[in-house]
Amino acid sequence: MNALNIAEYVQSLGAQARVASAAMARADAATRNRALRVLAGLLRESAPALGQANALDIGRAQAAGLADPMVDRLRLTPKVIETVALGCEQLAAMPDVIGEISGLRQQPSGIRVGQMRVPIGVFGMIFESRPNVTIEAASLSIKSGNACILRGGSEAIDSNKALAALVQQALAAAGLPAEAVQLVQTTDREAVGQLIAMPQHVDVIIPRGGKSLIERISREAKVPVIKHLDGNCHTYVDDPCDLDLALTVTDNAKTQKYSPCNATESLLVAHGVAAAFLPRIGAVFAAKGVEMRACPESQAVLAAVTGAKVVPATEQDWFEEYLAPVISVKVVAGLDEAIAHINHYSSHHTDSILTRDHVHAQRFLREVDSSSVMVNASTRFADGFEYGLGAEIGISTDKFHARGPVGIEGLTSLKWVVLGEGQVRT
Repeated sequence: MNALNIAEYVQSLGAQARVASAAMARADAATRNRALRVLAGLLRESAPALGQANALDIGRAQAAGLADPMVDRLRLTPKVIETVALGCEQLAAMPDVIGEISGLRQQPSGIRVGQMRVPIGVFGMIFESRPNVTIEAASLSIKSGNACILRGGSEAIDSNKALAALVQQALAAAGLPAEAVQLVQTTDREAVGQLIAMPQHVDVIIPRGGKSLIERISREAKVPVIKHLDGNCHTYVDDPCDLDLALTVTDNAKTQKYSPCNATESLLVAHGVAAAFLPRIGAVFAAKGVEMRACPESQAVLAAVTGAKVVPATEQDWFEEYLAPVISVKVVAGLDEAIAHINHYSSHHTDSILTRDHVHAQRFLREVDSSSVMVNASTRFADGFEYGLGAEIGISTDKFHARGPVGIEGLTSLKWVVLGEGQVRT
């Protein structure tokens, strides 16, 4: 497919999505929920066929020498298929937010003014690796009354095609347009450039992948982008705090899983508790092989921990998202320095304070400028499912429209509605 044909192809996807979006916005909740339940059934029935398609992707990835962790991300195991099927059913059971009117109030003129929640229209999603994202994005699109155009990674093309076919089958079975969810069928990267540059058809772009992908999309897109580039999350151990709680939460925030964007990458410890806390967390990290990149004060304490991997921190370490068993460690004077450090170095994703001081907790919540701010909880909770959103299409560190985990409401907009009885303005 040459560049001209790719442009025509993507434009046709956009035109069909725009038409389909009107039908999705008109569809009632029962119809959209029926499509989700049908999709869940189709996923379970088609597990063997999905496995065959997925085997083609796995074989190509292994032949190309893709690293084992990346190959694992491609796998559509029976457990993964069941998980996304359950996700469709959970979304179907959730309350419908489309058409809700909030804040209705009467004005002196007699008109009543409120806001109605409506679908965004058409979103484009560009993602890498995990083929289960195809179903997560499609199901959220259906539930929120939108249309979407999905462009997965070339490494998962056969799996994504098989999954997208089931989505379109489920839409048709519920009486909805199959074009409400479309997969870009070519792996040519030119298709991405076309998708992000047609505001007449696409209302918002959601990139989900590595930093280089998101930076490219943000730089070149001609439509709004919901994004986050890094997950440099902080855990701050305050003075005073419950040291046992702090040990448990900090360990979980860093080591429960290293690769997610909500894993803690920077540990800040108040000077008043550093001597008591750092040897304990240092021993935990040493036992798990976590390298600590430390400021001079924390390095002096951690150096005495048996088996600890401690190296001096550089300025860049305070900015770093490691996605690995590495953490930066800094002793700070107290809450003021912790907040200042986080607001300067953080990626504004998720930051947590572990404290016994209610005033400190409230200041941290108000003053830390991040999409999720926590008190006495692991940063690993920054997730749409854990927040009760049913599912998430990604996490946004932007400040407009959607911020934090983006679920159904993040794929909607608010418009003003005015109810009158013949009033005229004088």
